[in-house]
Amino acid sequence: MIIFNYLLVCLIFGTTFLAIKVGVDASTPPFFSAGLRFFLAGLILFFWMVWKKKANLSLFIHKEMLLTGVGLTFGTFSTLYWAEQYVSSGFAAVLSATAPMMMLVLQTLVLRQKTSSRSVFGCILGFVGIVLLLLPHLTITANIRWIIGCVAIMVGQIFYSSGALYSKRVIQRFPQASPIALNAAQMIYGGLLLVILSLFTEHVDIKSMLTTRAIGSLLYLIVIGSMVGHSLFYWLVAKTNPVFPTTWLYVSPMIALTFGVVLYGETITWVSAIGVITIIAGTVCANLDSLKQLIHKKKTDSIPVSQAKA
Repeated sequence: MIIFNYLLVCLIFGTTFLAIKVGVDASTPPFFSAGLRFFLAGLILFFWMVWKKKANLSLFIHKEMLLTGVGLTFGTFSTLYWAEQYVSSGFAAVLSATAPMMMLVLQTLVLRQKTSSRSVFGCILGFVGIVLLLLPHLTITANIRWIIGCVAIMVGQIFYSSGALYSKRVIQRFPQASPIALNAAQMIYGGLLLVILSLFTEHVDIKSMLTTRAIGSLLYLIVIGSMVGHSLFYWLVAKTNPVFPTTWLYVSPMIALTFGVVLYGETITWVSAIGVITIIAGTVCANLDSLKQLIHKKKTDSIPVSQAKA
């Protein structure tokens, strides 16, 4: 079940980028679509946790839920949804996979944490991969919105990395609350902020959204992408360790690229393909020390005290 659910998580998270692309191409306003997705998914998940007595409505009065929602949902997905109007779902997935590198950079430059030469090399390698990924499109006749879209996704990963680092403190401050409930609460706040942004920037025509593609995309992202995907992710964390489930970041971009090319007619050049491999390799290299530390810690924690001292 662990292997099956892990592969399912990789598949779900890998297909959400294409689902977003399908919805956006169906003339669904990106901010409104993202806001509706996360608000409804968060609401359903949160009240499910309340029904199971693993969450309390008092969570909503804490500013931590709002701040986490700004980073993990609002900042991350407002940029991603907008960018997918101009960027292919496969490229969006690969650029989103740079989040662990962004997190390492923030830990080093902002939090002043020491980093190894291997991690620095991984970040440089990842940057080279990004250049290779974008290089075939950086011509004189390049679509400026495509370039801005790619930059927007990278900015979104800065939001995500900041939110992820901050959420570690939030989980420690609310140890009695289920991580699923905390995630649901931040999705509700993030979703509301996205809807508010939509009200000021988009013209929402409900009739134009009543198409098979638009409704199918939204339902898939709410039920499968947000509710099922995140629940399975936290189930894997509980059954294994914090490291194993997060490796979906290294698998899902390949799935997203494949689905985009096979099912949606997206294209990719050989130079961009090399860039994709380089980005994934750089991401793994940059986070290899952290992965080893977490795995070693998990193994040590599972050893009886008498053996650990030996």
